[in-house]
Amino acid sequence: MSVVGIDLGGTKIAAGVFADGAIHSKITVPTPEAGGQAVIEAMASAAHSAMQAAGTVAKAIGLGTPGPLDFKQGVIKFAPNIAGFTNFPIRSLLEAASGLPVYVENDANAAALAEHFLGAARGAESSLFVTVSTGVGGGFVWGNRVLRGAHGQGAEVGHITVLPGGPACGCGLEGCLEALTTGPAMERMAHAVYKTEVSTRELFARFQSGESKAQRIVLQAAHYVGIGLASLVKVYDPEVIVLGGGIALNAGQAYLDEVQSTYRHYLEGWIAPPLKLAQLGTEAGLLGAALAAAVEVGEV
Repeated sequence: MSVVGIDLGGTKIAAGVFADGAIHSKITVPTPEAGGQAVIEAMASAAHSAMQAAGTVAKAIGLGTPGPLDFKQGVIKFAPNIAGFTNFPIRSLLEAASGLPVYVENDANAAALAEHFLGAARGAESSLFVTVSTGVGGGFVWGNRVLRGAHGQGAEVGHITVLPGGPACGCGLEGCLEALTTGPAMERMAHAVYKTEVSTRELFARFQSGESKAQRIVLQAAHYVGIGLASLVKVYDPEVIVLGGGIALNAGQAYLDEVQSTYRHYLEGWIAPPLKLAQLGTEAGLLGAALAAAVEVGEV
């Protein structure tokens, strides 16, 4: 038996058949700009195309999607990059269009599942996944299941407070991990320092060349990542932490050294779980979406 994974993004939809621990017959299509039902039809079509190419009929669909979710109802509360996705009953609509049961998962939780089963945390009983990119996301897996909390807001790690009174965050509060460590956060700091627009890519180039201003900006962000990870250990006590995302994976060794040293400093006297880099890259979302369904139907 097999399942289909669908990774829904603001610009593209990826679908593939998951069997024997891998994705087969991957199909990628643009996310319809019209949003709403057009996205549902595109996802259903991609899923059936993937099954046809693999010569199989899947048991279920696992859908990884952005935006906060009402997991019990299968509703996307809002997804700012997809038109019409406010209080959108995505599960029931996709089930009707595809003819298959659908299991919906937050995209960060999906990536956490992928790294837990197939990536850097493979073999661990529990793992915490943290991604640092344009935002900060996370997922905690224990006993092969994502722990979401009573209201579906567990592991929203980007919004733990690490600097009270710090810079404003997109969530409306201030001093969140996300407001201090992401690409946009570093670009904001770079603009204040250089008095001109500086992209994350350019900032990293300056950082890796040893330029002092860029060093301060990037290492400060890394410092706050280390504080955040250490704080999360005291909450979740995972067997392993997996760190991913474009910032964490591309900033360079000096950045990772600062994360690691700060992490260790703020865990003095505590057991510090190993900190590993994510292994699955851009495939994590699709693999994790499929795993969300595979766990539910007993295929893993």
